[in-house]
Amino acid sequence: MKFKCLIFDLDGTLVDTLQDIAEAMNRALVFRGYPPIHPENYVTLVGWGIKRLAFLALPATARNEKTVEALAADASRFYAERPLAYSRPYPGILAVVAELKRRRIKTAVLTNKPDPVTALVVNGLFPPGSFDFVQGEKAGVPRKPDPASTWEILMELDRTPRETIFMGDSEIDMATAHAADCHALGVSWGFRDRAVLEAAGADRIIDSPEELLPLMDISM
Repeated sequence: MKFKCLIFDLDGTLVDTLQDIAEAMNRALVFRGYPPIHPENYVTLVGWGIKRLAFLALPATARNEKTVEALAADASRFYAERPLAYSRPYPGILAVVAELKRRRIKTAVLTNKPDPVTALVVNGLFPPGSFDFVQGEKAGVPRKPDPASTWEILMELDRTPRETIFMGDSEIDMATAHAADCHALGVSWGFRDRAVLEAAGADRIIDSPEELLPLMDISM
């Protein structure tokens, strides 16, 4: 089956943001008097949004609502100050996104990263108009894996779930795809390994961005 629409996750899928996220959260931890975490250990902690990341980054004895909220707010502020110090699109991503645009494939970005920082990252690393729709985490809007935002995006793009690929690097993305009735496409270059994606029910896993293009319908 060929697909007519593509929704991308951002972190670990389009862009390697791990070091910038780790630096912002570690700065917040130290600011609050807690020990920092080795940057490589963040690879299993990210994906659920900034509050969940703050919860996981804290020592177990400090995981109360007030401390989590404060740490998340600090990390968000620090991250917004320097969101692109190290973050770069993965090899091949810019060319594939440009080719999808040339082919007039509808594309969107849906991430649990806060919406203002999502805009900074996307606008800072991709040419204007690369995607038809970009959405990060917003107050009052369910986060992935809730399918509500996916369906709203598809309504905006005039596409159906069954003709759409939801592409991501984590179990959260695979769960989102299944909940929204989209094709669950995992990527092996991101923050989770292939075994996690397989266990999460990925319909397919690709090892390079170029493998995406043959899956798309160019007959429109």
